[in-house]
Formats: sequence, structure tokens, C-alpha cells
Amino acid sequence: YSGVAIYTRNSACAPIRAEEGITGILTPPNSSTSFCSLPEDQRIGGYPTAAQLSNFSLDAAALDSEGRCVILEFPALVLIGVYCPANRDESREEFRIGFLNALDARVRNLVAMGKRVFLTGDLNIIREKMDTAYGEEQLKKHGMTGEEYLSTPAMRMLNQLLVGGRVIGQKDDEEDPAIMWDICRAFHPNREGMFTCWDTKKNARPGNFGSRIDYVLCSLDCYNWFRDSNIQEGLMGSDHCPVYAVFKEKVEINGSEVDVRDIFSAGMFTGGIRQREWCTKDLLPLSGRLIPEFDRRQSIRDMFAQRSRQPKIGSCSSEIEASGLHKIQEPLQERSILPSVSDNLEKPNDVAPRPPQTPKEVSLEISRPNHPPKRPTVANGISTPPKKRNKIGELAKRTMPRGKGQPGKTQSSIIGFFKLDSLNAVDQEASQFCDSNPEPSAPNARAARCRTNYTK
Repeated sequence: YSGVAIYTRNSACAPIRAEEGITGILTPPNSSTSFCSLPEDQRIGGYPTAAQLSNFSLDAAALDSEGRCVILEFPALVLIGVYCPANRDESREEFRIGFLNALDARVRNLVAMGKRVFLTGDLNIIREKMDTAYGEEQLKKHGMTGEEYLSTPAMRMLNQLLVGGRVIGQKDDEEDPAIMWDICRAFHPNREGMFTCWDTKKNARPGNFGSRIDYVLCSLDCYNWFRDSNIQEGLMGSDHCPVYAVFKEKVEINGSEVDVRDIFSAGMFTGGIRQREWCTKDLLPLSGRLIPEFDRRQSIRDMFAQRSRQPKIGSCSSEIEASGLHKIQEPLQERSILPSVSDNLEKPNDVAPRPPQTPKEVSLEISRPNHPPKRPTVANGISTPPKKRNKIGELAKRTMPRGKGQPGKTQSSIIGFFKLDSLNAVDQEASQFCDSNPEPSAPNARAARCRTNYTK
């Protein structure tokens, strides 16, 4: 699996160009023209030349066939997000070295054009021995010395790119100087154990037995734009942890201080003051918002912030169906925990109606186990077999408490999802809701309507 995504905050930044891949051979969505063949004002530039790729048997299309790079350009910088191949076996070594050299060429070409470059992501390379807990193990496994270990092609390429990188012997090309700055290591130059990846199969994270292979790098002309950089080793959810860098409020560009918000959009901010709001015109063809699977979808924040609406009088069923509450009530109706209005109409008239129930009584009735009705008979005396109870109903019946209204140790009803303190508040809401509606023709209809307050 491989894939890269870059998230941008619409309220603060708007990239002016976006591309997929390192070589420029890929095409924008709904276009047959590759990025490197677009007009100069529509492309980011800095694509590796044929001479830079001639040392490898893999062509440009093969290097960009695995979705390992996304590049955004802002008014003042170019942001490259990558997921570099790992050295898991020898069969992938040729692809790995070819990808890394194409990445090195793209970064150097962009810097040579005078653009500020940020390189972020999982490079799958360590800089030096202190960046891994596997150093001694690797030396013994491959029979290497420390200098030979640092001279492997991937580590050598990275150290030649970075300022302060340790290169054994002469550089491969003296004309290629160190042009990138390791931001996180610059803030913590002597910190050991600053690992960003751990082997989850060996449960190596609790003992901090891992490697530092994730980076935030920047070109030298913006190395002093940051006030902090670190890792978040306590944030779980992946075998990697985040690496971050925090910009200063004002950064220096061409000898002048500029508000950092000015450099991440075209005309959205001037001097740190908002000039306009973000709009759909700022979307680029490569934006994920334009993918059909994500088009007009709610954000994660909207999902948590949305509140369920109170059912309106006279339209309870439609309101419940619209808000999705019917999905919760369908299992309750199948189990016949509360009789419906239609059930009451079919009963003989001589049956005395039950007295109105308080909301507290309704809550007890919801948690009370249901006794199945007697098997109905037809005119010829042959009884119809009852519907087969599903597994969910059987499980719920087994977990229901036997005592009247007494909570059990296991989950017995939907009320168990609510805390005791919040349940009292729900009871008060149910009482107010029922009292504000006219008395229905059947008492159980009132109980059924109150039930929606508990299933929210």
C-alpha cells in the first residue's frame, strides 16, 4: 500500500498549483497533457531531466506509478509530500534507489529555480546511527562497519542533501552542495531516541525501540522561519508518530518581514489582514473535494456538531424517519416492547385502558423483558407458526434482568448507554414533551411518542 495526501486549511491557505508525482509524466484529472508539458505558468517546474534519470533502468512512468508523491505550490514556497519506498527486500532496491534519486533531482532543480522548497513525509531513511535502535543489530547482520553502514546509497543520498549530514569520503558530485535543513533535528541536535516509527508486530513502541525516518525539511533560505519543531510520540493510531514544525508569525523574505499568512494564499491576506474569504474558485483540479466519492460530503466537524431535531407535533413519524431515529426504533418494534396504536385498536372494547404513565414508568417498561403474545389462531383451527426470533432478539432476551425494573450487570436496554445523571435530564425532557402534546386516543400511543426521547 502507498498513498500520499496533503491537507490544507481553507481559512488560512490556498495553493496555486498542485501536481502528483515527481517526474511530471502524469497528467492532471480529465486531461491528456502531462504536468511537464503544461504551459510554464500552469506547472510547478523542476522536473528531472532525461540525463538525471539515465542512470536507472526504470522510466518516469514506473517511478510515479505507485502514488508516492504530491506537490503543492504556494505563492512563496513549494511543499512536497512523499512516501518513499522501504528497503524490505532486494527485489525492490532498484525501484527504491531510482525513486530517491528522482526525488533528489526534483528538489535540487526547484531550488536552482529560486523556489523555496519543503520536503516532508516518510523518507524511510535514517540519517545516522543515533536515529535508530537497530544500529548494532544491522551492523552484525550485514557484517558492516559504522562507516560502511552510513555509506549505503540511500543514507549517503540523504546526508549529501542535508546541511550537517555526515558523508563518508568525497561527495558523489562536488557541484551538488547541501541545500536542505533538518528542522526537527536542528531544534534537538543531541536528543537520542527521537524515533518516529516502531515495529508493531514486536510491540516495540512501549520500549521506544524504533527509528527516525519521518522528516520536515526546508531549503536554507527559510531555515529560520520556525519557532518550534518536535515529534508527538504519544499520539497513537499508527506505527508512525507525527512530526511537526511551527511557523513564526512573521518570516523574512528578501530582507523584509512578512506575515506568514500572506505567503500561503494569493490575495487572501495582506499584512496579516484578511482581504477575502476562501471560495470554490480556489479549488485546484487535483483537490480531493472534486473526487465524486467526497463531493458535497459533510466534514468530520459537522458530523459531531450536528444536533438532532425535536419531532414536531403531527409529523412525528416523518421527523423520526428524516433524522434516522427509525433505525434505532425498528428493533424495538420487532420485539414488541411497547404496543403500537394499531394493536390497541384491534383489542376488544371491554378491555379497560391502562392509566397514563409517567416518563419514569416508561423508562422502566423499556427495560422490562417482553413476553411474546399467544399464538394467533385462524378459522380452521390451525395455528400459524410464530415468526422466527432473530439472534439479536435472543441475545437481548438472555441479557435482560429477571427482576422487575432492576438493572443487570450486562447491557439490558438502550437506557444503559446513558449515565444515571443524564437519564434524569432525559426524563424531564420526556415529561415536558408529552405534556406539551394533546392527549392521544390510546394511552400507549403517548408512551410510544415519549419513547423517541430515549432513543435519541
